Amino acid sequence: MSKVVFDEAKCKGCGVCVHFCPKKVIQMADRINAKGYHPAYLANEGDCISCGTCGRMCPDAVIEVFKP
Repeated sequence: MSKVVFDEAKCKGCGVCVHFCPKKVIQMADRINAKGYHPAYLANEGDCISCGTCGRMCPDAVIEVFKP
């Protein structure tokens, strides 16, 4: 099971989650979603500590964080 799940279809690519991630494991994708934005994604799941900061900071509630 993934530690962090992004609803890429709703992501507007603001980058707030990338900025606030303490481990810097979130990046913006090269691909474009249906809304025309580059969605955020978890680039390095192994280093993610499931702190939940990304989910709390996301203005559109597109991130779900699961504790292992």
